[in-house]
Amino acid sequence: MFNWKKRKLIVAVLLIVTVVGISSLFWLWLTPDTGSQPEVTETVIRGDIEKNVLATGILKPALQVNVGAQANGQLKKLYVKQGDFVKRGQLLAEIDPTLQENELRKSRAELQSSLAQKDATEALLKQYQLELKRQQMMNRDGAAVQSDVDKAASQYASQVAQLRVNEAQITQSQMALETAKANLGYTRILAPIDGEVLGIVTKEGQTIVSSQTVPTILVLANVDIMTVHTRISETDILKVHVGQPLWFYVVADPQHRYESVMDAIQEAPNEALQDDNPATTSGQQPSAVYYNGVFDINNSTRQLRTSMTAQVFIVTAQAKNVLKVPVSALGQQQGKDKYQLLVKQDGKIQPRWVSIGINDRRYAEVKEGLKEGDIVVLAQLEDRHGQ
Repeated sequence: MFNWKKRKLIVAVLLIVTVVGISSLFWLWLTPDTGSQPEVTETVIRGDIEKNVLATGILKPALQVNVGAQANGQLKKLYVKQGDFVKRGQLLAEIDPTLQENELRKSRAELQSSLAQKDATEALLKQYQLELKRQQMMNRDGAAVQSDVDKAASQYASQVAQLRVNEAQITQSQMALETAKANLGYTRILAPIDGEVLGIVTKEGQTIVSSQTVPTILVLANVDIMTVHTRISETDILKVHVGQPLWFYVVADPQHRYESVMDAIQEAPNEALQDDNPATTSGQQPSAVYYNGVFDINNSTRQLRTSMTAQVFIVTAQAKNVLKVPVSALGQQQGKDKYQLLVKQDGKIQPRWVSIGINDRRYAEVKEGLKEGDIVVLAQLEDRHGQ
């Protein structure tokens, strides 16, 4: 009897211990471990804050010329190669001038023929003029036949008209001669600007036909100054204006920062300026609208190259040497620019209201409520996810 009671007591005690243990474990599992995540803090310091609009740009030479041919014929000789630097007026290429030389000789012969015809007309005109005067004198004396007088007058008038025809022919021949000279000059391709040969399009020996379009022989550019063509989204276009400071880097060298100012902004997107664009003709708005902004950058070091991609940061607001606090430290908002955050001082954490200026999505300018060296508490990871 004693053993049975003792055994029953032991079982009851074991059941109570088990229930208490399971309850304790369940309570610990449900209770958050506030001490396992120490506060993440950051010290308030001074620095620069910059608010900007991000745009993508393409680099092009400020001055680029496609050097073409206005004469037909075979490209006889190229005097430059890709990468060469040339001066304005320098001989770049030469087209076989045979056709143009023949045309020039033909034009000269036609001019000589027109001049000779004029001389013959003038000589005959002089003869008709003398005959007319003789008939007129005889007519005054009553010794002339009226038909002879009329015939002399008609011959003289006809020859005067022929002289005007000859003079017009001379003018035409002179114009043809000047055109032939110009066409012969076009067989010598001269550099229109100082610059670098970006590329050779037509090779030696190729036949050039310029009857419909002007074929490009090579491309020249002055790469000392590069122009950056940016695409600014319509959501940001009202924040951007001419004269605004900006900086950019090229994808090939993200560590090098270039600074400039916005020179011009196109008033309409390219799509709106094209008559044959399907979106503009149908009246439908394209899904994305971009405005072109351009600015120049000095390229004396020749690090920038044509068609490089640039990441452009157009500065819309900036504050220099100001107190700044991480945006992640900002909590409850009151009004437009007033926020509550937590400040750690003497081991204690206290809430404080601060006035905030501009922010760059990482840091915000502190106008009032903090001083340099204050320690602020950043939002915990789960708090950030909940925001």
